[in-house]
Amino acid sequence: MVIFISRRHGPRRGGVDGGPEHRGADGGPAAGDPSSFEAYVAARGVALVRFAFLLTGDAHRAEDLTQDCLARAYLRWAAIRRTDQPDAYVHRLLINASRSWWRRRSNRELPVEGTAERSAAGDLSAESAERDAMQRLIATLPHRQRAVLVLRYYEDLDDATIAQILECTPATVRTHAMRGLNKLRERYAASVAVHTERGALHD
Repeated sequence: MVIFISRRHGPRRGGVDGGPEHRGADGGPAAGDPSSFEAYVAARGVALVRFAFLLTGDAHRAEDLTQDCLARAYLRWAAIRRTDQPDAYVHRLLINASRSWWRRRSNRELPVEGTAERSAAGDLSAESAERDAMQRLIATLPHRQRAVLVLRYYEDLDDATIAQILECTPATVRTHAMRGLNKLRERYAASVAVHTERGALHD
């Protein structure tokens, strides 16, 4: 079984070695069952790629990590679906996989573009630039802080659920969130100051 994830085309699946396109890890449930692996990937695949991208800051790596983690989840899907918490399991896989990737020396530095020029309020290009700039700043945070902020503000999960995914206490989640937000504010303020200074030099 191979899972293909694409930001442009969405999730799709295909068989290997001429086998059937999908069967449950234990021979069921059928593909049309909302608890099936196929249904889960169709519903959550794109969101999982987005989640992986926010963790890694690398679109291609996000797709690769998501594919790898879904392949691992597929092998244990019968057990995972019985817990009724597949998202928690897959999120944990992605967080651990992204942490391993960040630890590799060759991947610790990402190219960061300068903060985009500010446009008029309400300009969609300005909103996109702000969003991209914030994503780049999130990618500079320590792994746990980054994971907590993405789970809390992009996945809209509560602290208890995040604690379960990260295997820590809700208090630890709140500590990471506070520290991460403080660092984001400091770094965002610094990037704005640099942009303002550059603008003044050009005037």
